[in-house]
Amino acid sequence: MPVLALTEAAALLPPRGALIGLDLGSKTIGVAASDPDRRLAAPVETVSRRRFSLDAERLLALAGERRAVGFVLGLPINMDGSEGPRAQATRAFAHNLSKLTALPIALWDERLSTAAVERALIAADASRAKRKAVIDQHAAAYILQGALDRLARN
Repeated sequence: MPVLALTEAAALLPPRGALIGLDLGSKTIGVAASDPDRRLAAPVETVSRRRFSLDAERLLALAGERRAVGFVLGLPINMDGSEGPRAQATRAFAHNLSKLTALPIALWDERLSTAAVERALIAADASRAKRKAVIDQHAAAYILQGALDRLARN
């Protein structure tokens, strides 16, 4: 299955079914999931990165447990709209993951997602340790919720 922009991948998605959102970092992967009606994204877990094969195995297992019909990966685009090394790494990860699954993989602009989530956690008076433990999965939920909102407008 090809890796596509969210608006292009939407045509490949069935009308119902959960989506898995991913926030890829160099050390961790934040994971979120939507409900089958794709109205709400919720944090699931933070996967510590080891090797691609192990990371992919865990992500595919999570998708299977939730009967997911697709993935949404946050694409870290620079503020000027260009793509740097992190965006290239995300595209490479998505391409490699696409070789292991028939599920569509969509890319969604994730600019400032982690910063927005960190502000919300600080506002909720979460300790630094608590923020560190959950920020990646909450960023994945933030990314996925943005994608769900965009899909709902289509």
